[in-house]
Parts: sequence; C-alpha cells; structure tokens
Amino acid sequence: MAEQANPIKQGKSEVIRAARLSVAPMMDWTDRHCRYLHRRLSRHTLLYTEMVTAPALVRGGATHLLAFNAEEHPVALQLGGSDPVELAEAARLGAAAGYDEINLNVGCPSDRVQSGTFGAVLMKDPGLVAECCAAMIEASPVEVTVKCRIGVDDQDPDAVLPEFLARVSAAGVQRFAIHARKAWLQGLSPKQNRDVPPLDYALPLRMKGLFPALHLSVNGGIGSLDEAEAFLDQGFDGVMIGRSAYHSPAEILTQADRRIFGSGPDSDPVQVARQMMPYAADHIASGGKLAQVTRHMLGLFSGRPGARIWRRVLSEQAHLPGAGPELIEQALCAVLDAQAA
Repeated sequence: MAEQANPIKQGKSEVIRAARLSVAPMMDWTDRHCRYLHRRLSRHTLLYTEMVTAPALVRGGATHLLAFNAEEHPVALQLGGSDPVELAEAARLGAAAGYDEINLNVGCPSDRVQSGTFGAVLMKDPGLVAECCAAMIEASPVEVTVKCRIGVDDQDPDAVLPEFLARVSAAGVQRFAIHARKAWLQGLSPKQNRDVPPLDYALPLRMKGLFPALHLSVNGGIGSLDEAEAFLDQGFDGVMIGRSAYHSPAEILTQADRRIFGSGPDSDPVQVARQMMPYAADHIASGGKLAQVTRHMLGLFSGRPGARIWRRVLSEQAHLPGAGPELIEQALCAVLDAQAA
C-alpha cells in the first residue's frame, strides 16, 4: 500500500520543496475530495484549493469553504479579491484554518471574476496587487504567493511581466506561479483563454534570469512528467500542472515522488482506489453523496486497460440513491478483469 500522507502542517522549507511540482487551483475541480485523491497518489506534490473569494469569507461568513482534511498537507489556499483589508482578513482566516500557503489569484479571466475587479484584470494594476500582498503578508504567519499571467489584452508581456514581478516582490512576495499565456478579457471565454493565446515559456524563464532570488513556477499547457522534468532542468524552480493532473491523475502523480522529489516508491492506482473507499464511506455517513467523491476519480485509470468500464460504472451509478463505496470496488473488479484479460 502507498505510504500515507503526513497529516502535519508543513514548515516553509517543506512547502517550498513541495512547490517543485504542484496541481493548479481549478474552479469546480480541485475541491477537498479531489485533493484527498491526489494526496493518495503523491505524498509531496503541493495541492491548491479552488479559488475562494475574500468577500465570501469576510462579508459572507462562508468559513465552511476553508474546511479540508489534515492529510492534504502540503496544501495552499487560493484567494480572489482586490481589497487589501478584506484580503488581509481572508489570509488571516486561511492561516488560522491551517493552510501551508496563501495564494492570490491574478490569473483568472472569467467575466464573474472581472466584475469583482480581481483575477487577471489585476495584471493592469501591479501597484494594487503589491498593496494587497503587503497587507496579506502582514496578516498571515504563512507565506503569501501569487499566481499570474504574462499579461492581458494588448499589454506587451516583455514590459509588463518584469514590472509586475518587481513591484509585487518589493512588497514581500518571493514565490510566483506564472501561466505562460496572456489572458484576453474581452472576446475569449475562460476555456478559450486556456487554449487560444499562444504559450510563451521563454518569457517566464527570462524572468528567472532577471530575478534569480525569486522562486518561479511555470504553468500552462504542461501535460506530462517528462515535460515537468524538462522545465526544471531549464532552470525553473517549480512546475504547476492543471488539466492533465485532473483528467489523468495517475499519469502525472503516481511517479511524481520518485522522479520530481527523489523519494519513492511509486503509488498504485488500484491501491489508491481502495484507499478512497473508507473516505467515501465517511463522506456519505456525514450526509454527502458518493458522486461528489467519485467524479474526481473518473480518470484514475486513464490510458490503461479497463479505463472505459471504470468511467462508465462510476459515472452511470454513483449518483443513484443509495450508492455506496462498494461501487468503487465493483468498478475496480472490472478494471482488474480487463487488465488480466
């Protein structure tokens, strides 16, 4: 059985080490059930929450959004907002909840985020980002980091990104995850913003030369551990993987501890599936539904024999009344039969 994650909050040096590989924060995807699955696959990879807005926490009192399983460590809370006072209070709440890092979203291009004057639109106002980060750093005993784009709309990334990094790092931020695409705030949907603007990995790499003291992770379009290792070899401090880690988690995470962190053994998707059964049972016992857990498990055997029947069993039956963790075992038996054929 794969070694269990250490449920102890991580120190700063451990979190920095974990940032060599991270799973990107993704709305509607990287919830606590997804993160628990990913932690079963990798003990060391840094995990991120979905973006939680500071107004929801501070004005809306939605502190239930901060709940997570202690075995998710190392885990970071991503915040969205643009008011320094609110973000400072939200960062304080996140640190008090036990998160290992507080991250500010300066990359999301959705209309809903723009209407709140945060996300990628903040690339246009590095002074405000610096003010927000300074307030968050003062309020939070854990490290404050930033996830950003290389620019937005008609900005020149070659001019914008170095100024952004200079101003925000002067406020005290030492770790950035850079999505190596522009965001087009008008004319492209959030989905198109993940694919249409061309990737420019060379620009963030040049930033490493300009700002050698900063910890820079590259994000955007990275689909394999081979690519991650290549980026690390080029000089990046970390690599952040999004959709590939979600849709094919075993392909990205089962070997991550050995290949990225030098600490094996590899995890086994079959054993991880079985480890998810008691977790699902606890979730159902507390009033949850099986599908809330298993929807994140559909890609667990992606690219392997039995993947199709695994997806079919879980997607067609997990939402039915009375569905329980035994459905995971049923789907797993079908996978094992396919692998033995």
